[in-house]
Amino acid sequence: MKPTLIKTLLALAVLVCCHPATARACAACYGQSDSPMAKGFNWGIVSLLAVVLSVLGGIAGFFFYLARRAAAQAAEHAVANQTPVTAH
Repeated sequence: MKPTLIKTLLALAVLVCCHPATARACAACYGQSDSPMAKGFNWGIVSLLAVVLSVLGGIAGFFFYLARRAAAQAAEHAVANQTPVTAH
């Protein structure tokens, strides 16, 4: 791309971002904080956080399981071969 085109697009992007209409918050933010819609938003956020945390917890649990399994197999192998287990 030409430098003048890049500068023009950058200036246009800055002007669009500085427009007062785009600086306003969404329509939900202007509503009542105890309305049913606000409560629905809060429950939606909580449910999405629960899904994310359960997935991340499952992944962390899987790696914890793998680490414990590898340690148990290393200890079993060391007992079978009569060699000391060393931490790496």
